Amino acid sequence: MQTDNDFSTDAELSSRIVTPGSAITNDPMYMRGHGTFTERDTIYSSVSGVVERINKLVSVRSLKQRYSGEVGDIVVGRITEVGSKRWRVDVNSRQDGVLMLSSINLPGGILRRKSESDELQMRTFFAEGDLVFAEVQLNTPAGLSLHTRSIQYGKLRNGQLVTVFPQLVPRSRNHFHSLPCGVDVVIGVNGYIWVSKQVPASKVEENAELIYSDKNDPIFDEEREAIARVANCINLLNRLYVKITDVSIMYAYEESLRHLVKNLLTKSVAVDLAHSVKARLAQQS
Repeated sequence: MQTDNDFSTDAELSSRIVTPGSAITNDPMYMRGHGTFTERDTIYSSVSGVVERINKLVSVRSLKQRYSGEVGDIVVGRITEVGSKRWRVDVNSRQDGVLMLSSINLPGGILRRKSESDELQMRTFFAEGDLVFAEVQLNTPAGLSLHTRSIQYGKLRNGQLVTVFPQLVPRSRNHFHSLPCGVDVVIGVNGYIWVSKQVPASKVEENAELIYSDKNDPIFDEEREAIARVANCINLLNRLYVKITDVSIMYAYEESLRHLVKNLLTKSVAVDLAHSVKARLAQQS
């Protein structure tokens, strides 16, 4: 067990990673939730995970648990099956999500009822293996119901997928970021992160059919290196349990510029970069 000197202040209580037996707080104003136990008026963690606080309720969310969706979550998923008027989507959860034909935008942003001809062309919208950027609209016992009824959602192209612990991705107002290094990042709350070449929003707005295109744009060597560097930075943040946000990704990217891309995931470099990122995040807060 940890000593009283290890207790967190109120400001540090949330979003802290703990191990079993870690003292979280001895403040009597807090109540214990899932993943915690009480001993001698002190709340301790019973699992390895991230401390979460909702008002006065303190709980620990396990680092290894599967993603559990909430309405409004922004997720990245992979199409696993094309069915009758619906697609099944792997969203890193206990069950596949469902994307209904009625829950997508038609090419060109046309608003009308979906017809039988649309159902026959479902694979021209999304086929097995396609990656999709979507929002959770319902959470039911049968699984998550998704929608892509916005021009910002749709098929993902021009990049690569990175998988991280969902518990390291905090929910925020915006999960799509255009980084200064020329890379777009979609940070899915479900732990799937898409890193891709930067595409101006005006280009998509001018040609809305791009959201269902199967062809990648030309990607130059400098763009490939930037994508690979950002992807490796996300992987090392995940490996060392650092919260993954646009800020931490950019800090890791800046700190990584003194190393070759292929060396970023070696143990010595990864630990050094993680410590540098943590120090910068601490200064910011």
